[in-house]
Amino acid sequence: MEQTGNLVHSIIKGIQEKKGNHIVVADLNGIDGAICQYFIICQGNSPAQVEAITESVGDMVRIELKEKPAHIVGLENAQWVAMDYTDVLVHIFLPDVRDYYDLEHLWDDAKLTHIPDID
Repeated sequence: MEQTGNLVHSIIKGIQEKKGNHIVVADLNGIDGAICQYFIICQGNSPAQVEAITESVGDMVRIELKEKPAHIVGLENAQWVAMDYTDVLVHIFLPDVRDYYDLEHLWDDAKLTHIPDID
């Protein structure tokens, strides 16, 4: 459990490094049918920023924890990138795509933690 907590912390640092905003951590522990322990959801304001956040998260986790994502999908359009760290799924959206899919409310039972934006 501590390793997963460290992973969540490193991912958030990577997002904040590139000014990703509106970060939400959805705790899916104890929810039947959950595909992982945590969703981390954030957004960038342009496809270039979404790509930069993705790269920053990958670098931060690799440097701090020596881990790489099992899969990364969505970089070709950079509107919604998903990074699969097995226990943690990272979703990096453009604002309108995030609003459309509304992942925060997909798992109604999840405990949501909103991380303050860094100015």
